[in-house]
Amino acid sequence: MKKFRVAAFLFCLGPIARASEPAGIDWQPWSDSIFERAQKEHRFVLLDLGAVWCHWCHVMEDITYRDPNVIALIRQRYIAVRVDQDARPDLSNRYEDYGWPATVVFNSDGSEIVKRQGYIPPKPMASMLQAIIDDPSPGPSIVAAPPLEQASGAGLRPEQRNKLRKILHDSYDSKNRGWGTVQKFLDWDIIEFCLSQAMRGDQELERLARETLDAQLQLIDPAWGGVYQYSTDGDWKHPHFEKIMQMQAENLRSYVQAYALWKNPAHLEAAKKIQDYLHSFLTSPDGAFYTSQDADLVQGEHSADYFALPDAERRKRGIPRVDQHIYARENGWAINALATFYGVTGDESALADATRAAEWIIANRSLPGGGFRHDAQDVGGPYLGDSIYVARAFLKLYAVTGDRKWLRRAEEAAQFVENKFKNNIGYVAFVQPLAGKLKPKPQLDENVAVARTLNLLHHYTGKEIYEKVARHAMRYLAAPATGENRGYMVAGILLANGELEAPPLHLTVVGKKDDLAARSLFMAMIALPANYKRVDWWDEREGPMPNPDVQYPVFEKAVGFICADRRCSAPIFDPAKIAAVATRK
Repeated sequence: MKKFRVAAFLFCLGPIARASEPAGIDWQPWSDSIFERAQKEHRFVLLDLGAVWCHWCHVMEDITYRDPNVIALIRQRYIAVRVDQDARPDLSNRYEDYGWPATVVFNSDGSEIVKRQGYIPPKPMASMLQAIIDDPSPGPSIVAAPPLEQASGAGLRPEQRNKLRKILHDSYDSKNRGWGTVQKFLDWDIIEFCLSQAMRGDQELERLARETLDAQLQLIDPAWGGVYQYSTDGDWKHPHFEKIMQMQAENLRSYVQAYALWKNPAHLEAAKKIQDYLHSFLTSPDGAFYTSQDADLVQGEHSADYFALPDAERRKRGIPRVDQHIYARENGWAINALATFYGVTGDESALADATRAAEWIIANRSLPGGGFRHDAQDVGGPYLGDSIYVARAFLKLYAVTGDRKWLRRAEEAAQFVENKFKNNIGYVAFVQPLAGKLKPKPQLDENVAVARTLNLLHHYTGKEIYEKVARHAMRYLAAPATGENRGYMVAGILLANGELEAPPLHLTVVGKKDDLAARSLFMAMIALPANYKRVDWWDEREGPMPNPDVQYPVFEKAVGFICADRRCSAPIFDPAKIAAVATRK
């Protein structure tokens, strides 16, 4: 997540267990008894935390972990543990800032000795392993986390908000465009924040967003669509070719939101290319979404020449492996993006794909109490990310369809989040301590999602409990230590804070859901570029609105209203007038 994402973008992840493991290393899965075993055998625990889609992890597996000296040292004093970070959000959230592959060495009591990010060649790895055997004192990479205390108020202080805005502005790379000086990728929270400010007249942030979106077009695969994860060398011309779901979903959402505001055909074309890729490569026969596609055709061999080929030539050589795990979190990301695409474009195929995936997740990943498991079976779950991102997807489906079943599903998932993951400072990423030693802690992006999703759910339902949940998450986000060491990746905090300070733009259609005029009004409303909005469709045959905070008159024909600042527009009967009235609000 960005966050999972931060790590994923800083360094490419490592390989996960294959049918043929490196000879001589007895790789183990992570388990609750790992430290108990380490104490009995007087061994250290070496964690290789990676992902199935990443080039440099493959290189580390094929070179570093096949080196005789490395093998001998591991066999002598270590328990070697290999974990797919996509499969274990508890571990990936904990070590997201260390990139993939992340190498973490623990003492037998569960205390950390070393944390290393990225590829480690054989000689430095062997030196590190020997040094730990000689002196297991924690190294310089082990730094105590700053004390995390909940903010006194449920929001940013003005000086905090101004500081974060300044960080965003000052971190922009005016030479190469976009944010980041080594890796280039699209930070969707930054883009969404810039879009929201552009709608308020901020021409500078509008310029930065436009430049970044245009630069990111270079990372879209010209043959298959979809977006490569990031580019190295500080520019947009050296892509790493893995295609992971979060990047696909959030790029799709960002480009179509930008298209809604600026009507740039290139943005719509980019969104369509990503949609096509999802449909062609990452959709299971049952309609749910797979996790990722590998960066390498041949594991460990850089694939720039391969990805320079057109479609037919690529297929002659083969297709990089697709990770066919179906995770609830990843499907939540995809459903939310496709529903957003439908809202802007009216593309029924996008809504059909989103709905089919949502129904599959309900049927196959539901937990008692309204939440969702990550995979078919979870060893360490449940995880907050699955339930909150699926809740967000359900709320988006309600927003673009008016179908109340999705609102009910969003409420059930939100209640699960509140009941399961709340602690004294926010919402933790998982519940049970890892191997009984590593305590759960909040994660920034997931708390942003809690704050934003539950705040909007509060406005849709009128239920105060959801506002309380959102403000509890915001107190964690507003704590000074939360935003420290995040660099420019703080836009999510600004988005959550801004949305908690004011109600969303409120648009309502009054009319029967089988009436074409009512549908036309509704489609015009959901296509509006405002990202923070509440769209209701009141068909009196369904009973009162979920949040009847505005009393609407019933006309003989379908009618729309737009409300803001406790005042509503005159009745609107022409869909073509929706945008003009909304702009005045």
